[in-house]
Amino acid sequence: MGLIRGLGLLPYPLLWLLGAGLGRLAYTLAWGRQRIARRNLELCFPEWSPAERERVLRRNFGLMGQALVSQGANWGISRRRLQRLVRLRNREHLDRIRAEGRPFIVLAPHFLGMELGGIALSALVMPGVTLYQRIRNRVFDRQIRLGRTQFDSLAVERHADLLGLVRLIRGGRFFYYLPDQDPGRRRGIFVPFFGIPAATVPMLSRFARLTRAAVIPAFTCLLPRGAGLELIIGPPLEPFPTDDPVADTALMNRVIEEAVRDMPEQYFWVHRRFKTRPPGEPSLYPEPR
Repeated sequence: MGLIRGLGLLPYPLLWLLGAGLGRLAYTLAWGRQRIARRNLELCFPEWSPAERERVLRRNFGLMGQALVSQGANWGISRRRLQRLVRLRNREHLDRIRAEGRPFIVLAPHFLGMELGGIALSALVMPGVTLYQRIRNRVFDRQIRLGRTQFDSLAVERHADLLGLVRLIRGGRFFYYLPDQDPGRRRGIFVPFFGIPAATVPMLSRFARLTRAAVIPAFTCLLPRGAGLELIIGPPLEPFPTDDPVADTALMNRVIEEAVRDMPEQYFWVHRRFKTRPPGEPSLYPEPR
């Protein structure tokens, strides 16, 4: 923990260099994660050549290294440093919803800069709230929770009473929602993601309906050479929510897919997004030999 916090004191360009080196090492040694990421790219971009997928994979591991070594910089970061490091592109979408007095939910998929993006929104726009899954290691659990609750933001444990979360959104906090990991068959429904039925949590539609909130997508992009982060804010989803939560969830996945196609090297490919399969369908991740 001390090493991570110590690295956070370094200038971002130096962290970028260290992260790039760590990413190259992870690409060489982390065979299991490399295999998962390569398979995900094969499934999502079958039209690409193997060489093109490999180039994106190498860049992705370099950016993951950068995100990892920069983690300490996110803990206890000042507003002044955030203002230097983070650019909010298309902020007018957020400002318009706030001017209307509407609550809003930020749809924040698993791009590699998502942690810093959530902190920046709470510091530079308004305090927010996010769902939080407890980590077994109590030291890391406490530190990550403290990092996410800077600038008067809140973290609600994933298994807590979600009516409390609804009240917080209605009360004026934005909800920083990360929806795009495999939740298993019990909690998910199958909707397309890159043309593949993917188990997806259908809660965004329900949250938007219960809170009457606008849903605004926001995608984080780590900038080259340690220049910081760009948070790309999209227009509110329309029409959303509808009376069909399955159609709403499919729309959410299409919006995420479009952003991934724009910057595939920034996405969290090492997660087995298609692990849960519809009944009777085989696994898309062959067991290692």
